[in-house]
Amino acid sequence: MVTIPVMYVDEMESPIGTLTISCLEEGLCHLSFGDLAETEMEIKTWAKKHKLPTELKRDTKMTQQIREQLQSYFEGKLTAFDIPLALLGTPFQVKVWEALQCIPYGETRTYKEIAELIGQPKAVRAVGGANNQNPVPVIVPCHRVIGSSGSLVGYGGGLDKKVNLLELEKAKSS
Repeated sequence: MVTIPVMYVDEMESPIGTLTISCLEEGLCHLSFGDLAETEMEIKTWAKKHKLPTELKRDTKMTQQIREQLQSYFEGKLTAFDIPLALLGTPFQVKVWEALQCIPYGETRTYKEIAELIGQPKAVRAVGGANNQNPVPVIVPCHRVIGSSGSLVGYGGGLDKKVNLLELEKAKSS
């Protein structure tokens, strides 16, 4: 019997709305704002771009650890995720996403600081582009990146979600 590779998906409710979790055997690869009906085409397009299975299979067992850690995070009980990630992007993007994971809970960094952290101080705009392409927001905390003036700029899920995440972390870390 031939096994067709699939991407496992599940939904969960959160304080910032419904989230759709997508993972492979190796780990979490995509987190979408919205339910599966809203995000299915986005997930499949992203998967196709990265040569991943576009067959989606609902599986609460495969996503259980991810859901539990996200729930603990939203309850203010978890400040650092330790779930396996399958980060798919260019080497530069992955370097940026790894740097984002070094931003402490409840703190922010500027795009310029991230560019300096990865050893490419002139790549501020490219850091912004990589931030925008982050496939696992919240867990890879792109919401913790702000403009050099301290302004909250851009967030794939909308600035309201960015504000909510930063306020949640600020309240729990003070």
